[in-house]
Amino acid sequence: MNEKTIRILEYNKIIDKLVSLTASTLGADLARQLVPDNDIEKVKINLKETSDGVNFISRRGSPPLGGIHDIRDSVRRAEIGSMLNPGELMRIANVLRAVRNLKNYSNSANVKEGEDNIVGELIECLEAAKRIEDKINLCIVSEEEISDNASPALGSIRRQIRHAQNSIKDKLNELIRSPKYQKYMQEPIVTMRGERYVIPVKQEYRTEVPGLIHDSSASGATLFIEPMAVVEANNAIRELKIKEEAEIERILRELSCDVAEIAVELNTNINLLAKLDFIFAKAKLSLEYNCVCPKLNNEGKIIIKKGRHPLLVPKTVVPIDFWIGEDFHTLVVTGPNTGGKTVTLKTVGLFTLMAQAGLHIPAGEGTVLSVFNKVFADIGDEQSIEQSLSTFSSHMKNIVNILENIDDRSLVLFDELGAGTDPTEGAALAMAILEHLKERGCTVVATTHYSQLKVYAVTTPYVENACCEFDVETLKPTYKLLIGVPGRSNAFAISKRLGLTDSVIERAKSYLTSEEIKFEDMLLNIEKNLNQSENEKLQAQLLKQEAEKIKSEMENEKRKLEEKKEKILREAREEARKLLLNAKHEADNILSEMRRIQKERENIQSQKAAEEMRLKLKSNIDTIEDALSKSVMPKNTLVKPPKNLKPGDSVLIVNLNQRGTVITPPDRDGEAIVQVGIMKINVHITNLKLVDEQKEQIYKTGVGEISVSKAKNISSEIDVRGMPLDDALEAIDKYLDDVVISGLPEICIIHGKGTGILRNGIHQYLKSNKRVSSYRLGKYGEGEDGVTIVQLK
Repeated sequence: MNEKTIRILEYNKIIDKLVSLTASTLGADLARQLVPDNDIEKVKINLKETSDGVNFISRRGSPPLGGIHDIRDSVRRAEIGSMLNPGELMRIANVLRAVRNLKNYSNSANVKEGEDNIVGELIECLEAAKRIEDKINLCIVSEEEISDNASPALGSIRRQIRHAQNSIKDKLNELIRSPKYQKYMQEPIVTMRGERYVIPVKQEYRTEVPGLIHDSSASGATLFIEPMAVVEANNAIRELKIKEEAEIERILRELSCDVAEIAVELNTNINLLAKLDFIFAKAKLSLEYNCVCPKLNNEGKIIIKKGRHPLLVPKTVVPIDFWIGEDFHTLVVTGPNTGGKTVTLKTVGLFTLMAQAGLHIPAGEGTVLSVFNKVFADIGDEQSIEQSLSTFSSHMKNIVNILENIDDRSLVLFDELGAGTDPTEGAALAMAILEHLKERGCTVVATTHYSQLKVYAVTTPYVENACCEFDVETLKPTYKLLIGVPGRSNAFAISKRLGLTDSVIERAKSYLTSEEIKFEDMLLNIEKNLNQSENEKLQAQLLKQEAEKIKSEMENEKRKLEEKKEKILREAREEARKLLLNAKHEADNILSEMRRIQKERENIQSQKAAEEMRLKLKSNIDTIEDALSKSVMPKNTLVKPPKNLKPGDSVLIVNLNQRGTVITPPDRDGEAIVQVGIMKINVHITNLKLVDEQKEQIYKTGVGEISVSKAKNISSEIDVRGMPLDDALEAIDKYLDDVVISGLPEICIIHGKGTGILRNGIHQYLKSNKRVSSYRLGKYGEGEDGVTIVQLK
């Protein structure tokens, strides 16, 4: 694409906005490289990427893109056997976490199986490595610190170091507090110099404290001496430190080897994450500007519905309707200054560039754009004092360059074509340029003030007029584009509104030719007729919407009546079925009694007749029951009958969608008595479904999920340094709630030393807290008086 056109149409500002919506430097680099493409198939794929990204965000919300880093150099170093530092390993773990989070995000995005979704396919290609991710997180605490849990050997070494350090400190504390040495001390403290424990001794008592001098104060009044009693212990600590460094190096090398094993997957992940970040940035841009995906063609056809220039203030921008490429390929736009002509040009040009770059455009559904080989624009004042070029010369130089590079699939945008010179010659040049571009098959939109171009557009095939509407009553433009209507000059109307006398206006009109007056009158009539048509069209649309609303309400009422009717019939059939069942039981009892009596009388023939009567009655009752049962319980409500129903089981009555409890198990006819609220009803077993209350309760409360979530995310320490006491206590109280849920047995509260107000207040709070078993100040290596270690119940 022409660089000058990209700059004039402010495409770079859209790219800057896109870059700001990316979550990583990798995605930002891809966004900066985004340029319009002229291959329609590639453009379609790029637009589908954006649409699929919008689909994902609409279904699941913003994607979890945190933790994406450019780790390619680190992976390359790991492949050649270099040892990675803790910071590099942490960034690799963050990338693996981002991969895992995106895969979980995709699984919960409700993407239908078999659905063609580019974003889903890219996420599917990501390779998670949770074992290595967890291993790195277990071993590395920060960019400067390796965890004690990184290996048993490292934990043992560090415990030995802490034990040796505490032993040395105890010895030195005894020494500086002893009456013999107190007067020799500058201060009764134990400090370190060169990783060795020393005590500050006054210079004049140097010989009284045998040991090694490691440093002195700036004035020389204080010497920092390592007493001979702790030299061996300090040496032992130094040896342990060397072992610690060696073990840390071994751990880092092992982790680096693990990274090297998945180098291919990591490099693939980085490329995929960059692409996904870029696609989601395009999707966010689409959602922020309320965009749509345009339909594409390569025939020069453009239809913009309610298009809004993305760089204008959304509350004030006036949407435009624009079309070109069917009945005409050249559009001449006229109208007053500041009426919206230039904005129309820039909107058409910028929409074309955005669509060809794979970006959605801020317009209405049904918008159609063409893919052009080249887009050219001559917009704005290009006057250059340094080059001694006038406005006309500068524009003409640009036009010459455009005419030399066009082809039959070019979009050309001219602002004030032919301006800056004699009106007659300028208009003639403008018509010649437009005619040349029309012959070359270009799609052209040009703005002008020349009346000659209005006539040219009216009289020339495949050329159409358009104007930016102007309200003479308010003397303000409406910024509405009217295609098919040449713009009127409005000079006389505006002058009259501003107070110019009628005599002067009439004299001015006398200088016009009759053809010019007729032409302006014709434009006035066209504009009036168009406005009337627009008003009638708007009224027709409102009436149509009202009719559709009434139709929808009627259909809803009809549906409700049908549902009510079905409910009444269902209840009636249920009641009839209950009466029938009662009658059946009564008939069975009567017939059984008759058979018993007949049997007693030993009248075999009567017994046989009674049995036939009973069987016939039962057959008739069963037939009626089947018919009622089908009406009461349609096929779509029947379920597989639950087995072994017993009193106390929780069930769902399917056709009534009501919960109940079994009182009496099903009888030989499959009828069970179910308690629903205060009512007891007979329900057939085919209309019952067992309910697992324990699973449902866990599902409703989400206790298991909350506990797992808390256990994964909760830290074992909280830092309240610098907070006011009330804020600190509130934060600790909320933190204790989370800790109790997660099941941590011990936590650390970091409050600092300071004046002690924060520490004392926290201790008072912990003393009365029912969740706290015990608490203590930190030991050496834990933070000492600056932290409190809390044991939880």
